[in-house]
Amino acid sequence: MELQQLRYVVAVAEEHSFTRAAERHFVVQSALSHQIKALERELGVRLFARTSRKVELTAAGEAFVPGARASLEAAERAAADAAAATGQIRGDLTIGMIPTVTAVDVPAALREFRRAHPAVRIRLRGGGSDEFIAAVAAGAMDIAILGLADSAVPRGVATRVLARERLVAVVGTGHRFADRRRLGLTDLVDETFVDFPEGSPGRLPSDQAFAAAGLRREVAFEAMSTDLILDLVRQGLAITLLSEAVVPAGRGLRTVAVTGGPTRIEYLAWSDFNPGPAALAFLGFLGAGKG
Repeated sequence: MELQQLRYVVAVAEEHSFTRAAERHFVVQSALSHQIKALERELGVRLFARTSRKVELTAAGEAFVPGARASLEAAERAAADAAAATGQIRGDLTIGMIPTVTAVDVPAALREFRRAHPAVRIRLRGGGSDEFIAAVAAGAMDIAILGLADSAVPRGVATRVLARERLVAVVGTGHRFADRRRLGLTDLVDETFVDFPEGSPGRLPSDQAFAAAGLRREVAFEAMSTDLILDLVRQGLAITLLSEAVVPAGRGLRTVAVTGGPTRIEYLAWSDFNPGPAALAFLGFLGAGKG
């Protein structure tokens, strides 16, 4: 059984297509099919059920693929560790980033990291803090930047606090509060809000601030994209509470400080169990270390 055969099996399982799997590995389809058939003969089982229209894993294939993935990951980690012993950093680096990163200039850090370690393959993932914490703890992600409420402490991962910040009210230039310097939460209770989805870490600081003050607010629009949230504010459909750093100057928007408003903590998170050489190297570029 060869590693390349395992790579082909995983690719077909993920692509549900021999053609796309072959394109992914830059080989002709006949060569990929030949390797998989050879592996099936060696194992004595069929891994895929093939028709003219679709490709599906058999029961044996479903059982085989997780182990194949684990074997590939172990082989890649072994190669990365061996290279690191000679001063070379290689392998994969998966980084999760919330939509509102403000405390770290990730593109600038990646530029310097890439210059120093060009052999590392970097994967950037968007999403929410909760899923990132779970992915880092499970070993499916190397590093993540999180945004959480004061009450939400990341568990199961190593962390460093990057910043604590008070969110500001963001309104359109035509809004009645556009010229105010400061507002209180009571000033905002009659406003229509756009925010991140209910229950998400991005929304929790605002919900908790209003609840702690004994106030209710109307969130009429929910979105995961910061750009979309700001577009709705710009159109005068709603207001929002965000980090001032993610609000572009001008462009039809105004920011107003909020007394007693929500506070957000931005964390750098990474696995505290045997992080890979690429992860350790990138943590160094971000001023963090193991543990």
